[in-house]
Amino acid sequence: MGIFKKISQALKKTKEALARKLDALLSGGEINDDFYEDLTDILISSDIGFECSEEIVDKLRLYARKNKIRTSNEVKNALKAILIEIMEQAPQVEIKFPAIITVVGVNGVGKTTTIGKLAKYFKKQNKEVTLVAGDTFRAAASEQLTEWANRNKVRIVKHEEGTDAAAVVFDGVSSAKAKKTDVLIIDTAGRLQTKINLMEELKKIDKVIDKEYPEANKYTFIVLDATTGQNALSQIKNFNEYVKIDGIILTKLDGTAKGGVVFAIAKELELPVEFVGTGETIEDIDTFNATEFVDNII
Repeated sequence: MGIFKKISQALKKTKEALARKLDALLSGGEINDDFYEDLTDILISSDIGFECSEEIVDKLRLYARKNKIRTSNEVKNALKAILIEIMEQAPQVEIKFPAIITVVGVNGVGKTTTIGKLAKYFKKQNKEVTLVAGDTFRAAASEQLTEWANRNKVRIVKHEEGTDAAAVVFDGVSSAKAKKTDVLIIDTAGRLQTKINLMEELKKIDKVIDKEYPEANKYTFIVLDATTGQNALSQIKNFNEYVKIDGIILTKLDGTAKGGVVFAIAKELELPVEFVGTGETIEDIDTFNATEFVDNII
């Protein structure tokens, strides 16, 4: 299945929630104040958020008035252009090599699985990849990551459960530096923002990378479960207090009608979506494309 087909499948529920309502609204005839009010409600119901939805509708209203828009196609195309513009406010990170990617997030978002997919993604680009089992908190986390390492035929650096995560990262970074590894991907324990000790652990990991391999290109990506909707915003804000988040990896898009949250994130936090999970297999991850995303929900 091609990437466009995968994206379309993953966004099916979001498209049903947004496009169907939008088409029904556009078939109603006159584009007036009631239309814009109803459109705002549709956007909010798709988890785009109140402030972001209002801004989108205000821009559309001004554009429609200025350009004398009348037809449903013209409205839809103008709305698409506004949504794409919002997403492109936060330009994607250009990953340069050697790269150290630390993957963070709350429990249950699919971090370890995502890391396995990322390893495959970079392997397909002929990059040398090493994984670091920095989640020493969750039972069997190291074994799970080892399974992904074996499936991808990549190296893994790990210690026993309960070891200081920063010590594992130190070994992983030292190994990557010595072997001139292209991509080092660090797994971290899933943590709620209330777990202060685990959040502080992220700071330690960050310092180890800076100290031991300052010449590497360092990235921190947060994995977000798309089904959490607006809660994703508070997760990012809380993690950002401890480490600088560079971008987002969005999972479980296929399980939600709340894919619209990416617009609120781009608007409010100016953070790009870097990768999206598009299914269950090891191949099902790809870089985010704003135009493709918008085309598949409207």
